[in-house]
Amino acid sequence: MKNFVLLILIFLTGGLCANAEALTGGVSTVGLGNKVVDAKTNAPIANAQVSLPKQGYKTTTDENGDFKLEAHFIGDTIMSVKKDGYRPFSLTINEQIAAQPMVVGIQKSSATDLVIDADMMHLGDNNYSAESANAGEFKVKAIGPFYTKVFKMSANTLAYRNFLVIGSIIGIDTAMARAMKQNSIQNSFASPPEVFFNGTKIAEIQLNGDNQKIRLPNNLIRPDQSNEITIKTGKNLMQRNYIDYDDIELMNLSIQTE
Repeated sequence: MKNFVLLILIFLTGGLCANAEALTGGVSTVGLGNKVVDAKTNAPIANAQVSLPKQGYKTTTDENGDFKLEAHFIGDTIMSVKKDGYRPFSLTINEQIAAQPMVVGIQKSSATDLVIDADMMHLGDNNYSAESANAGEFKVKAIGPFYTKVFKMSANTLAYRNFLVIGSIIGIDTAMARAMKQNSIQNSFASPPEVFFNGTKIAEIQLNGDNQKIRLPNNLIRPDQSNEITIKTGKNLMQRNYIDYDDIELMNLSIQTE
């Protein structure tokens, strides 16, 4: 994905140290090294797992929250940060970002948060152009054109605003993604991936990006019962002879409350 669009509210938090500022969902360009911190307190977080799934690279932060990225990669790739008690976090990075010190702020999870799936998944038909957004980043074989997960939500969630959060999503080849130069395809584009909650379509995803939040209407929530999220990938709208599904990958699906 070229010039990826970061679809997340990024905010600065002060008081980390004299030479660095923490970003939730982003990186700093000033500091002594890569660090994971608590987004609220700026306290360093030890033993957080930092990974680059495509490269099969994993490391953990030390007692000062510091970590090194020693994997080689070219172009955009997904970096995932996980720590018990904190919301899963993903960020699309490239060589330029990785070459600068990063300070990544992650948020503590609440009692009503729910991790749906922390692994990377590939939707589509394994038939995609090398010019597709992030085609070089695709790591796993497609599980098919859609993903469905059933889970329970407690009655307490009705007192909050609830969101489906997609940590990172790559490979989307919509007309908007093409206009934003997220791919190099010249003669075709795809319909957007669709998100369904308990059988009702609640969103279309037009752009690749990180930490995209989709509101779950409270009137659709089934408290203390089974609820269902389905994500369907788009289709190549220029292909008339057969169904050509858009190949996408996504990681770190969770339900978060506010």
